[in-house]
Amino acid sequence: MSGTRWAPYLFAAPFFVLFLLFVAVPFAGSLWLAFQHGDAVAGLAGLRPAGWQNFRFAWHDPLFWASLANTLVLTLLAGIPQHVLALALAWAIYTRLGRLSGLAGFVCMLPYVTSSIAIALVFMTLFSNEFGLLNQMLARLGLGTVDWLHDAHWIKFSIALLVIWRYTGWNTVLYLTALQNLPPHLLDAATLDGATGWRRFRSVVLPQLRPMLLLGGTLTLIGGCQLFDEAFILAPDGGTTQSALTTSLYIYRLAFINGDMGSAAAMAWLLLVSTVTLIVALNLLGKERAWPGRH
Repeated sequence: MSGTRWAPYLFAAPFFVLFLLFVAVPFAGSLWLAFQHGDAVAGLAGLRPAGWQNFRFAWHDPLFWASLANTLVLTLLAGIPQHVLALALAWAIYTRLGRLSGLAGFVCMLPYVTSSIAIALVFMTLFSNEFGLLNQMLARLGLGTVDWLHDAHWIKFSIALLVIWRYTGWNTVLYLTALQNLPPHLLDAATLDGATGWRRFRSVVLPQLRPMLLLGGTLTLIGGCQLFDEAFILAPDGGTTQSALTTSLYIYRLAFINGDMGSAAAMAWLLLVSTVTLIVALNLLGKERAWPGRH
């Protein structure tokens, strides 16, 4: 009898052990590190208490705020088109492909699971000044070439394009799954009422997709605030005038190039607080907003 009583705890124990080792301990360690200062090469022996010094440094560091602004701009620049395209693709697959929707979803996921190294090679070639496909097309149209990777304005567009290409398929599968779980009678009733495809989508489908839209937006916001790979692939130095320097890239630079682990940890915590604040605001906005078709 006593063995049966302890069985649920034994089954749950591996999860809690892994959570403790790989989440709770690093989480607490990063918070402790945010209040330390010293030479990272010397290890723990080289650290000393710094109080709020690292947070004050972050608060008064213009590059930190610039990186936050870059991160927010890139999140919006890549996130909004990403979800518009994903919704359109998911609706087209759902209404047009029928039994082939599973294959279409698999194809959509390919960019998401592609190696970062392969992505780097493709997009560095695509945006190359001399041999890039985009500049070749612009030259043939007589529009001149663009310095995609060094111009302070175009570098954001280049990174956003890479993010859109990589994650639109993921969101498409997310929305396609939600569409496939819609109650069929809702669309049938709308069709009998004479609703067109757009009217059905706007008045019936969108309100039903609200939870998934909020989930997708939340995941995009989290990913955008953590944006590192795509910026590192195209602009590892932060780009001209640091216009492509994301907060994660700046934290990486401070921690592993400059060796300032304390300031990097403090900025990571400020980024976490900013991300949580934006997520809460997004979900409150999504819940209070009057959605089409809902009264």
